[in-house]
Amino acid sequence: MSYKKFDEASFLKSINTWLFVLLFLMVAGFFTWSENIIITRAIKVVGRMGVLIGSYLIYRRIVRQGAPDTLTTKNGLASWLYFAYLGLGFVSFLWSTNVGFSALQWFMTMQSLVFCYFFVKSIALLNIYFPNNTTKLYNLLGNTVFILILIFVIGMFVDPDTFYRLTHGGEEARLGGYIMNPNELGMLAGVGVACLIFDLYRKHHTFWTIVKLIIIFYALYATGSRSSLIGALLIIYFHISQSDKKQLKALILAAMLIIAPVAIWKVVLKGGDTERIEEVMSMTGRLPFWKALISEGLPREPLLGFGFMRIDYKEFFQSTHTYPGKMTHNTFMQVLMNLGFVGLTIVIFQMIFTLRGILRENKEIKLMLLGMLIPVIINSFTEFGIFGESNYGILFYQLVIFMIAFENRKHLTRAEQILVRKRS
Repeated sequence: MSYKKFDEASFLKSINTWLFVLLFLMVAGFFTWSENIIITRAIKVVGRMGVLIGSYLIYRRIVRQGAPDTLTTKNGLASWLYFAYLGLGFVSFLWSTNVGFSALQWFMTMQSLVFCYFFVKSIALLNIYFPNNTTKLYNLLGNTVFILILIFVIGMFVDPDTFYRLTHGGEEARLGGYIMNPNELGMLAGVGVACLIFDLYRKHHTFWTIVKLIIIFYALYATGSRSSLIGALLIIYFHISQSDKKQLKALILAAMLIIAPVAIWKVVLKGGDTERIEEVMSMTGRLPFWKALISEGLPREPLLGFGFMRIDYKEFFQSTHTYPGKMTHNTFMQVLMNLGFVGLTIVIFQMIFTLRGILRENKEIKLMLLGMLIPVIINSFTEFGIFGESNYGILFYQLVIFMIAFENRKHLTRAEQILVRKRS
């Protein structure tokens, strides 16, 4: 009886392709691609559950090909405190005045968590048991962001009515339309920049990587997102500060000194318009809203909040002096309102232990994860964020948590040794 020889190169190429497809579909599932609510729900629920199952099947395929799951946990407090946050969110169904909405948000967060668990485990096992593996999270995520951004860049020329959103009485058009909030799209572009920079470091298709970055920056500018632009500039400065090449640092700094003032003047200060500058100073009306939340809403349920992703007993919080809002436009304020001071304490310590875990990693992983966090955290101060209603910022943060959660157990059991020998 003859056995077909294991083709490692083909296997790794296939796995890399499928991991990219799964990640792309997972991130794309957060967009509103259709005005038809049935189609949108099918994509968000059925599609994302299919991707979750796919991540598990890929993980099992890797294990069957001679990569036993020898991963053990590290940086446990970062993971366990995140589980505690979700546990408190689940218990809060008992006092939420809209259990259906709280439960939907909770289960979508859990779905992305399980997806990230198997996705990161798959990458970790490939790195341990397949020395020729070239699969990198930053490459998968960077290309995912680029394809999604490219769709919007093409769409802004082909169908501007769909891909642009008019604001300020039609005076300003922002890329994103009603498919995705422009600020969220800007944050996605920032994550793409943070990831694709590593392809430049390893000189992977350098020319095309630069082309991708230019397109992403163009889209970022078109979103008109102030926070995302600042985040992207911080990412670049962060990587410059880590570089040992003085000529490269001087060149990039010179480019930033030329580009940054123009970009900030046009995007952040909107060309010096007095009303827009006042708008920036009030964080587009968010500061009065946050003040009202703390002074009027929080005293009603200070300890445990209003329930997972709820900021009032009613569907909207409204004060006499502010606009009505269903979410707080600040992920930490969101936690404070929906899970009270108990929930806020949990997430603050969770973030501290996550940061501590990142700083313990090797240089490449540390720089990648910190680069990913910069746009996500900045976005968290003005939008849904990492502890807000379901969005891909949560997905990215969960990827970060699991990237620091696993290490390899060096000693194999007898069964694991046999599994590894079968491949060789």
